[in-house]
Amino acid sequence: MRIRTLFLTLLALAGPGAATAQTRQALDIAVTDAPDLVRIGDHDQLVYELHLTNFSARPLRLDRLVVEAGKDRKPIATYDADRLAGWIEPVGPKDEAGARIIAPGRRAVVYINAPVSGDPGPILHALTLERTNADGSAESFTVSGGAASLSAAALPRLAPPLRGGPWVAVYEPAMERGHRRVFYATEGSATLPGRFAIDFMKVDTGGKLSSGDPDIPANHYGFGAEVLAVADGTIVGVRDDVPDPANVGGRTNPGIGDASGNYVMLDIGGGRIAIYEHLRQGARVRAGDRVSAGQVVGHLGFTGQASAPHLHFHLADRASILGAEGQPYIFASLTRLGQYDTIDSFSRGETWPPTDRSETVRDSFLPPNLVVRFPGD
Repeated sequence: MRIRTLFLTLLALAGPGAATAQTRQALDIAVTDAPDLVRIGDHDQLVYELHLTNFSARPLRLDRLVVEAGKDRKPIATYDADRLAGWIEPVGPKDEAGARIIAPGRRAVVYINAPVSGDPGPILHALTLERTNADGSAESFTVSGGAASLSAAALPRLAPPLRGGPWVAVYEPAMERGHRRVFYATEGSATLPGRFAIDFMKVDTGGKLSSGDPDIPANHYGFGAEVLAVADGTIVGVRDDVPDPANVGGRTNPGIGDASGNYVMLDIGGGRIAIYEHLRQGARVRAGDRVSAGQVVGHLGFTGQASAPHLHFHLADRASILGAEGQPYIFASLTRLGQYDTIDSFSRGETWPPTDRSETVRDSFLPPNLVVRFPGD
């Protein structure tokens, strides 16, 4: 549920000069979408974004962020300077002074992925900042704002989008240009469609993506795999006019309007749309079709903006590829086989580290770069 709760907070300094400070320092602290509580692997996490806009005439440096919960404002997550550097990004070009510097008139976004133990209740944020004045003096101060309550929507419990495995759930929340970090403003408002997006890529036991010449898409293990409806629902969007590239290395890099390639959008009810991207040409469904969970809706392909054949999957709050907010979900059941330490390890084609024993995981969102097997052949 999208909320627009903007808290304009004048940053007041205690003691002498406080009144003057109130007239020249301003920070807008905003939680624009209700935080989600999501079971990721074996742990619950708070997932949301904190938007900070500098309305003052001088740069502000964010030195510390504490996420607080409940009436007693208990700290549940702390971001110091080093940690902030990896989780804050400016909107637009980066400032050479560093990601924690918010220039006058600029906005920065802090991407929160905070482990918690159960529902923490209402949350608030305490920010410690430093302002450098025109005379070179520095002021350090703390301000609170960005009050928000957790989303009340139940997480959709999904059937698998693919069969068998091994499939790698390729994503990384801290990746600078990963799905988690890319806003789009294509339909009059900024949205984050890939907040919970996963790229599924099939590998062998040695971590290889293909057998034979990797430049031929059909040689990739996942190419042509049947893509399945994750729930009963109605097809509300299909694109099927993008030809399949003849090779991996020679494909053109499409613009933003064609980056998804061929796709299917499935309305699963409750204001949730399952979106499947980069499909092979030759759609199995049309808009208006009713489908059942497990029914084939398409085949994994290599259309659109992709470095290799894979299935991009996410849930959205409306039937739009880029103009919708990404929504959380959990998979009903899968088998955990192993996990890459980092997305770079996967990209280098390294062997994935197996778990001590394969185990069934139920009702969970997939941790980054987990290697899984779905039910079925």
